[in-house]
Amino acid sequence: MNKKIVITGATKGIGRAIAEKFGSEGWDLAVCARSQRDLDEMNSSLVLRSSRLVTFVCDVSKPKEVKAFAEKILNEFGAVEIIVNNAGVFIPGQVINEKEGTLEKLMETNLYSAYYLSRMLLPKMLEKRSGHIFNLCSVASIQAYPNGGSYSISKFALLGLSKALREELKEYHIKVTALIAGATYTDSWSQSNLPESRFMKAEDIAQAVWDVYHLSENTVVEEILLRPMQGDI
Repeated sequence: MNKKIVITGATKGIGRAIAEKFGSEGWDLAVCARSQRDLDEMNSSLVLRSSRLVTFVCDVSKPKEVKAFAEKILNEFGAVEIIVNNAGVFIPGQVINEKEGTLEKLMETNLYSAYYLSRMLLPKMLEKRSGHIFNLCSVASIQAYPNGGSYSISKFALLGLSKALREELKEYHIKVTALIAGATYTDSWSQSNLPESRFMKAEDIAQAVWDVYHLSENTVVEEILLRPMQGDI
């Protein structure tokens, strides 16, 4: 029976790279995105090796939709081996003058989605006493930077969630890894006028997830910090 991985925000960027890596290795995938068109494109183009792809339209900023996605996963797959809380949004600005509602939007998307999805899927992991949660944090989780505003607040909170889950789940042999990633070349950076060589590759993040998961059961990588070779952008 194929192993199973759940990835939010999986049609583009880092999420897509993780889906491609695990799908090519024969894993079953459950993925979500806001756009049915993007999911249809993924369904038609993703190269899978004897594996299955379950797609679901979901705005992860809405708890009801996250819970519906979780119910779909439980019905289709039951227990899963990996949860990748990847979906996120960046809104630049400063705490002192950003548009009202920015903090709420960023917390709902970047933090609450991971909180609710993990809570819904964890009971099956607890039964099996195995599993691995990867939370896509950011260098903004460990340092404030200009125009980071509430985005940094939300990513600090996601790192905090990772630490809390790590403490709670270690006795059940469930691993939790915070991926603290710097600038990675995705569509959102394509108009930056910076050379692609200045960024990390999404495939490198996917490879890190693969490698960390395949360590022995005696070892967990609690945090992994990845930056472009020339430093932050």
